[in-house]
Amino acid sequence: MNGCPKVTGFYEPCSGSIQYVVADPASGQCAIIDPVLDYDEKSGATATIQADRLLEFVATEGLTVQWILDTHPHADHFSAASYLRDRTGAPTAIGERVREVQKLWQDFYDWPELPCDGRQWDRLFADGDTFQIGELSARVMLSAGHTLASVTYVVGDAAFVHDTLFMPDSGTARADFPGGSAETLWESIQAILALPDATRIFTGHDYREGGREPRWQSSVAEQRATNSHISKYLTKNEFVAARQARDATLPMPRLILHALQVNIAGGRLPEPHANGRRYLKIPMGLFPGPWEQSEKIC
Repeated sequence: MNGCPKVTGFYEPCSGSIQYVVADPASGQCAIIDPVLDYDEKSGATATIQADRLLEFVATEGLTVQWILDTHPHADHFSAASYLRDRTGAPTAIGERVREVQKLWQDFYDWPELPCDGRQWDRLFADGDTFQIGELSARVMLSAGHTLASVTYVVGDAAFVHDTLFMPDSGTARADFPGGSAETLWESIQAILALPDATRIFTGHDYREGGREPRWQSSVAEQRATNSHISKYLTKNEFVAARQARDATLPMPRLILHALQVNIAGGRLPEPHANGRRYLKIPMGLFPGPWEQSEKIC
């Protein structure tokens, strides 16, 4: 593996999300991965508290933002990619299959004017693409299953696996969102577990099993040996059956219908109407209900 980035995680408690600043110690260049734009569904208000924490850290550490990366279009929070691009000038990127997600949700939202060619990002990564963070080499792995467009970023000895593997005591991510697949998730997890044992695994969420403090770093060896789903369901068929049974009990994330219309637009909020206000569009009856109010997606 080429290099050892300095990784700093920022826990966002409302959705259990982890935002990352991934820095090359040699050059001071960094990438921001999966930044969160604050949103309160009761008032409709947005804020940049979480994203500004990242900017403050970057400034304090004397870093330069080279990339703003999303691992997939998130279902439980708004992406702050567009805000951070405006603040830093750094390019945004996501996996190229986001175009398929855009087409899927364009229909759900009855949104014919949405461009579905991925132009909302500066770069769309294909499976196997490489890029640099300073002097560190980074590689993109398609890790579909949780969503059609999910990717893993492998930066030196660190892998940012989004919502595939959680911490070992939390298992794996759900695969029942539109375009998701438990079978595909299994294959993606196997590709991640084929990385060297010492590879540091950084997950996209933590749900503090048993009330413990938030955690987000493990290793390939630890995941293979102790992940509560992988170590229990040893074959693909066992995993798929258990994953599908588990998913059938999970409520949809509270913000999925709010967040996807922002996140398939690269984190851009809807354009203001003539009265100066912005409006979200909520398709009614898209998912069966009623649902409990929960953010848990594992």
